[in-house]
Amino acid sequence: MKRTVFALIISLAASLNAWSQSSNAPFSFAFITDTHLSPGSHAFEDLRACISDLNALDNLDFVIFGGDITDFGSDQEIYAAKALLDSLSLPYYVVAGNHDAKWSESGCNTFRKVFGYEQFEFEHGGWRFLGCNSGPDMRMAPALLPRESMEWLEGLEPGVPSIFINHYPQDTSVLNYFDVTRALKHAGVRFEIGGHWHQNRVLNYDGIPAVLGRSSLSDKSKPAGYNIFTVWPDSVSVCERRLHPGGAVENLDWYSAALPEVCDTVSYDAHGLPASYPWLRYEVNDQYPQVREVWKFQDHSNVVAGFARKGRRAWYTTASGCVRCIRLRDGKILWSKQFPGKIFSTPTFSRGRLVFGCTDGGIYALRARSGRTLWCTKAGRSVLASPVVRNGIVFAGASDGVFRALKLRNGATVWEFTGVDGFVECRPWADKEQVVFGSWGGGLYSLDTQTGKLQWEWQRPRGSRMYSPAACWPVKAAGRIFIAVPDRRVYALDASTGEQLFRVDGGREAIGLSEDGSTVLAKTMFNSSYAFRADVECPAGGDLPDSALLWRVPNGTRYEIGPTSLVETGGLVLTPTDKGNLFAMSLKDGSLRWIHKISTALINPLETWTEKGRTFILASAMDGTVVLMEIKD
Repeated sequence: MKRTVFALIISLAASLNAWSQSSNAPFSFAFITDTHLSPGSHAFEDLRACISDLNALDNLDFVIFGGDITDFGSDQEIYAAKALLDSLSLPYYVVAGNHDAKWSESGCNTFRKVFGYEQFEFEHGGWRFLGCNSGPDMRMAPALLPRESMEWLEGLEPGVPSIFINHYPQDTSVLNYFDVTRALKHAGVRFEIGGHWHQNRVLNYDGIPAVLGRSSLSDKSKPAGYNIFTVWPDSVSVCERRLHPGGAVENLDWYSAALPEVCDTVSYDAHGLPASYPWLRYEVNDQYPQVREVWKFQDHSNVVAGFARKGRRAWYTTASGCVRCIRLRDGKILWSKQFPGKIFSTPTFSRGRLVFGCTDGGIYALRARSGRTLWCTKAGRSVLASPVVRNGIVFAGASDGVFRALKLRNGATVWEFTGVDGFVECRPWADKEQVVFGSWGGGLYSLDTQTGKLQWEWQRPRGSRMYSPAACWPVKAAGRIFIAVPDRRVYALDASTGEQLFRVDGGREAIGLSEDGSTVLAKTMFNSSYAFRADVECPAGGDLPDSALLWRVPNGTRYEIGPTSLVETGGLVLTPTDKGNLFAMSLKDGSLRWIHKISTALINPLETWTEKGRTFILASAMDGTVVLMEIKD
C-alpha cells in the first residue's frame, strides 16, 4: 500500500511539474483578419498563400481569425471561407466582423451554423482565450456587442488571466465599449486583439493593452501576410509575417509588452457611463422635461426591429428569436413565444393577426392576443424583411429571390414574383397600384399589387451592391417614390414608370413623410436634416437645389448613419439616431424642439399615436431597451 501511495505521489508530482513547465513556456499562434473573401477577388489567393505558409510552419499551436472573413456575409462566401479554412493543418477559431453580419442574407444564421458558434472560450498555456462577434447585426450603425454576448462575458469566471479577441477596436467604435471593458477587466482580461482597420496598430483601452492586426490582403504597398503572437506567462510579442511574390518571406517584429493584472479604475455615473463617453449623456433629458418616460425596461436580447400596436397592446420581436406582447399601460410582458431563428422583422397587425418573418425561413401569422401560431408559409431561405398587410393580403420579401403575396387568412399564395436579385430586408410600400421594395442586388422593384407582374425596376447608380436601395423603407407621395440610398442621396422616381425625376444631396438609408403626405423628410450623415415638398418641381434627372427645400438645418446629431425612418407626429419630426438619441424638430422650419436619450444604441422604428389629446411614442433600441414616452407639448 505504501509503495502504491508513494508511486501515485511521484506520478502526481511529475504531472504537476510537467504542467508547470508547460504553462511557463512560451507558445505561439497566428492571427489573420480582414480576409474579405469575395468571388472573383484576389482575396482567396492571398488567404491561400497565408494558409500554405502556416501549414509549412511547425512552431504554432493554433490560428485565430479576427472577423470580416467575408466581404458581404453571403452564404456562398461563408461556405467557401469554411472550405478554405479547413485546409489548415492547425486548429482554428473565428469571430465574425461587421462585413459578415451587416449584409448577411441569412440574418447571421449561416455563420453560426457553418462555424458552430458565435463566441468561443478555450485555455492554452495558462491563458484563457475569449472571442465573440462584434455586430452590428443587419443594421447600419457603429458596432454593438449583442446582449447575449454581454451576458456571456459578465457570467465568466472572474480574475482568470485572459486574452480577448473581437473584430472591432474596443474604443468608441463600439457603442457599449464601456460595458465591454468593465466586463473584460472583471473577467481578468490582460490583452486584446482586433482588426477592422487593416493595419497594425497599438492601442490601450482604459489600462488594457491592445493591438489591431493588418489585413491578409495584398495591395500595392505590401504583400499578403498575417501576424504571429508569442505569449509568455506575463508578456506578449508580435511579429508580422509578409509573404512576398516568388516565395520570399519577411518577418518584422513590431510589438512587445508586459501583461500585468488590470484593475478597473474608471468612474461611472449613475447611468453607467464613463467620463470618456463622447456623445450626448442622459443629462440631456433633464433639459427637456416635456418628455416623460411612462415606463422603461431592458430585454435580455438585442431588439433590431420596430413594433406592431393595437389598442392597449403592442408586440415586438428580438434577435434571439422571440415575439413578445406587452401591455401599454405598464410595459408588462403578457406573453412571449420562442421561434427557431433570429428575428429582424418588424411585425404588423391586421384583423387580430400578427405577421412577421423569421430567419428560419418562415413567414408567420399568430393570434395576436394569445401568440398561438395560425399558419407559417415557408420561403426558400431566411425572411429578414418586414411585411405589410393590405386588404387581407400579406406582402413580404425574403432572401430566396422571391417576393410573395399571401392570404392573411391562411397564408396561401396569391402570387409570387421570382425575379429578385439579392435579398430583401426592408418593409415595402403597398397601395392599390403597386408594391415597391429594394434588394441588396441593387434594384428597386415595382410590382402590380393584384398580379405581382413587374412594372419597372430602378438600378443603383453606383456599381457596388453596398449602394443598393435595400435598407430604406420607400415612401410614396404626389405620384412619386422616394428612397434614400447609401451613396448619400435621396432619389425621387416617377411612381408609374420608375424614371428618375431628381435627386437631393445628403442622406443614406433613412427617409420619412409628414402625416399628410405632403412633405418628404430626410437627414444626412453629417449633422443636418432637411425637408422638401413631395410635389416640388425640378429639372428632369437633375439635382434639387437647396433653394427648393423647405429647410435644411443643423440637427445636432453629428456623424450619424442609422437607417431608421423619420416620423412626423403633431408637427414634430422625430429623428431616431444610431446612438440612442431621439431628436424632435419642428415640421414648419426644422427648429429643435427637444432631445431625449433612450439608450446608447441604435433606435429602431418608432410607433406613435395620440390618445385623448396626449401624444405617445413607443421606442426600442438595438441593445434591448424598450420605453414608452409621453410628450407634454
